[in-house]
Amino acid sequence: MKKIFLTLLLAVVAVAAAEAQKKPLFAEELKMPAGFNPKTVVLPPSPLSTQVLFVGGADMVQHNATYGYPAGETNAKEWHDFIGFTPDTTGKSLGWISVNHETVYRDDRLGDGGGMTVFRVKRDAMTDSLVVVDQSLADGRKGKFFNVDFVNHVGETAMNCAGISSRVDGRIWTAEEWWRTNNASINDAQNLSAGGSLPNKAVNAVSAKNQGIRDTSDFTIKNSGIAGFDGTVLKKYQNINWMVEIDPREAKAVRKQYNWGRQAFEGGTIALDNKTVYLGEDETPGFFSKFVADTPGDFTKGKMYVYKHDTITKWVEIPVTVDNMVNFRTRSLEAKGTMYVRCEWVAVDPVSGKIYWTETGNDGAGPALKSGLDKGGVYDPYHINRATALGLASPGDANYKDYYGRVWVYDPATMENYVILEGGPDLATSPAEADYPAIHLSNPDGLNVMTIDSQSFLVICEDLNGRTFGRVPAGVNNNTCEVYLLDLSIEKPTREDLVRLTAVPSGSEVTGAMPTSDNKSLLLNVQHPSITNPFLTTTP
Repeated sequence: MKKIFLTLLLAVVAVAAAEAQKKPLFAEELKMPAGFNPKTVVLPPSPLSTQVLFVGGADMVQHNATYGYPAGETNAKEWHDFIGFTPDTTGKSLGWISVNHETVYRDDRLGDGGGMTVFRVKRDAMTDSLVVVDQSLADGRKGKFFNVDFVNHVGETAMNCAGISSRVDGRIWTAEEWWRTNNASINDAQNLSAGGSLPNKAVNAVSAKNQGIRDTSDFTIKNSGIAGFDGTVLKKYQNINWMVEIDPREAKAVRKQYNWGRQAFEGGTIALDNKTVYLGEDETPGFFSKFVADTPGDFTKGKMYVYKHDTITKWVEIPVTVDNMVNFRTRSLEAKGTMYVRCEWVAVDPVSGKIYWTETGNDGAGPALKSGLDKGGVYDPYHINRATALGLASPGDANYKDYYGRVWVYDPATMENYVILEGGPDLATSPAEADYPAIHLSNPDGLNVMTIDSQSFLVICEDLNGRTFGRVPAGVNNNTCEVYLLDLSIEKPTREDLVRLTAVPSGSEVTGAMPTSDNKSLLLNVQHPSITNPFLTTTP
């Protein structure tokens, strides 16, 4: 049996694991600690060891000259989400880790809006732990952690949520998520108007106004390499909500992928043919879409499609024009695309080539789906049948709720989408902790596939949409999200087949779920933990 080192990234934490077993994967899976609702929930005991690699707001990143400020060093951004991994084919290290920052706030040195940090790691030959190594970049920056330069290449980004880490060649894209409809929505800082806090104390102003992306002048696309787009003038908010390719080796943006459509992006994946890109949109209605490149590896030319279950071809082309791509969500409705309830992360199984994706659910799904129906969208049969089972006329009924979400699989060979695992158990009332189910999957969000001894395991991360209807025990008022493994060799898996890998501190969402290229480590993030949790420091 191969020895597995699952690197759990807490705020990018690394986890080295014990001897892997088959069914269950680990001889002793994580047991949640007694007292599910203490004031402070630290990382529970685990059969895995943990290593902190990168802490937002604490570790220092190297940045380029931005907004007239000279190049230098400053505190990294926070709210870690997506993790990408790019193998080092030179053999000089293991590879590069890319970490998203799902924020909107002003920053004179790192760039307004969201952001991304990259760093290079090697594996210690004695301990098998990961070590962050020093680098020198072509732009003159030197150090361990580097801010990705978006401002000077493609304009600001915002809400850098999930993204794409290609299993073919390690190319990385970051996703801009929360749908923006005007310049005010990017100019205002995240959470400030609601009394929340922001990284690096950008909260000294009385209001959120002008504390987000400050420059809201029109943006002119340049150097994208996408025919028909360079020279196009966009409203500043229209330059948000794209997939954005970066070069992790040099910590700089390459292009906003304007030919993949402007969407409230969450995740995506590159198929094994290195031509087909599958994309998930975190909206209700959300669409499952794909881009097919004319030439493998060249994503500047190709065709864009939205999934439509009730056609023979299963996909409807949305021609790649500036107008169609800027208004891709509207065009998907007009094309009668199939609607879903918050499409989140997307992952490819490198063994089978099947595409897995999470539909995280939405407590108010019904009215949002009905609005989409009125604009041309269609319901997936799964949601029609689910509504019928609930005694409702359709998924557009005002009482249609989707509290738990589920995991889907798309099979390129048959072009069919189907559910392989439903969240739950969906309970009318939350039970006491003593009666709480041992295995309980709420709102699957982050997703990836890890290969262990040639066997594929789905890694599923939770992000609670709420605490009612049994998503946490009665009386619990914190988020304690968990990470599960699912053996994909199981033909018809159930929740009882899930193996709990770890859980994260109070208030956190667990994200990332990226294996390293040697499959010894699994990288995870702990996003926005409660300030009552003890501070974690980076491992030397």
